Amino acid sequence: MKHLGIGIGWRPEIAGAVERLDGIDWVEAVAENLCPGHLPDSLVRLRERGVTVVPHGVSLGLGGADRPDPRRLADLAARAEALGSPLVTEHIAFVRAGGELTASPRLEAGHLLPVPRTRDALRVLCENVRIAQDALPVPLALENIAALIDWPDEELTEGQFLSELVERTGVGLLIDVANLHTNRVNRGEDPAGVLAALPLEAIAYVHVAGGVERDGVWHDTHAHPVPEAVLDVLADLASRTSPPGVLLERDDAFPPAAELAAELGAIRTTLAAAEPAAPGAAASGAAAPRPAPAEGTAAPGARDRLALAQAALLSSLTAGTPAPSGFDGRRLRVQSRALAAKRADVVAKVAPELPRLLGDAYREAFRVYAKSRPMHGGYRQDALDFARSLLDAGRPADPEVRRELARWWKERAGPRPPGRAARLLRTLTRAA
Repeated sequence: MKHLGIGIGWRPEIAGAVERLDGIDWVEAVAENLCPGHLPDSLVRLRERGVTVVPHGVSLGLGGADRPDPRRLADLAARAEALGSPLVTEHIAFVRAGGELTASPRLEAGHLLPVPRTRDALRVLCENVRIAQDALPVPLALENIAALIDWPDEELTEGQFLSELVERTGVGLLIDVANLHTNRVNRGEDPAGVLAALPLEAIAYVHVAGGVERDGVWHDTHAHPVPEAVLDVLADLASRTSPPGVLLERDDAFPPAAELAAELGAIRTTLAAAEPAAPGAAASGAAAPRPAPAEGTAAPGARDRLALAQAALLSSLTAGTPAPSGFDGRRLRVQSRALAAKRADVVAKVAPELPRLLGDAYREAFRVYAKSRPMHGGYRQDALDFARSLLDAGRPADPEVRRELARWWKERAGPRPPGRAARLLRTLTRAA
């Protein structure tokens, strides 16, 4: 794997701070937020200084039942080529379900959800990874995700699942030590056991991030300082191998540049203090036994079975349908609230006019909307659907605010919005 060094997640909100930080060898940018023909000036300047830029995808959903979308793969490939990147990364997760395989409406999670660690899911994932590898101009590495929920009847451990995935596909691994800590708190999984089972030579780089614990649940927020517990997992990993790259992630509640520099300093100190085991030596514990090899392609019916299971789970999380058998209902409710909160956060970013118009009522109004309205498109469509639901209900109560919301919606939804909302819109705009 290419040596990357120490990096930080590039975000528009901290672009200037990232450029001024000392000792930054590389950055990672969310692929879907970049346009290959119009790269942000900050990224262009970083590249001109010799800083490597890696596109990090969040929407492929390689762990889903469907084969990867060729358009999304082409977009990711274009970003890698525009940035001159040595690799691209994505997640071992599903992000949508339903559709043709289940003859049901397509649902979007708006978030990364865990793949069941079953042989069916592994076979489907391996086939999807091979399709992606064939479409991308550079190597692919996949990230382990944090999870609030466990799938029932899993057949493999996290370490076994990742190890078998690498063996079958040759894909690289992006190991997120914050996610390993999250899964220790939320799912009782031992990070050391996961690390002991991994093919360490497959590690492309490492993520480090912060989070917060509430009511016994760890939330991987990327909006809090990196805790000592996460640095301890990084130290364990670094005692087993020297990772080619380590990157600090921060996605919200951005601190001053001095605090980012201090966190990067803590990462450097942790790496410097670790002493990797000699090549071929086991750092601690024995590797978990490997599962039986998976077939080259998904077994007949595997995609259909996975599609039905994922659609049932996502419908429960986003549309209020009954919890699938075997799941922890309390944890599903926690995950459902987390999905709704993230939707509200992202909609507020892509459509800042909505929280401005609704003020303190925005959060509660969106919670009520999201409780029974799963996301069927992207976040921009979600913002339009939310606004329309308010107008259909005769809200907001203030006529002037309602007229302004109607104008905002008309400008973005097109000249002929259907149904009652169209009649209301005509009435409101005439009144204006």
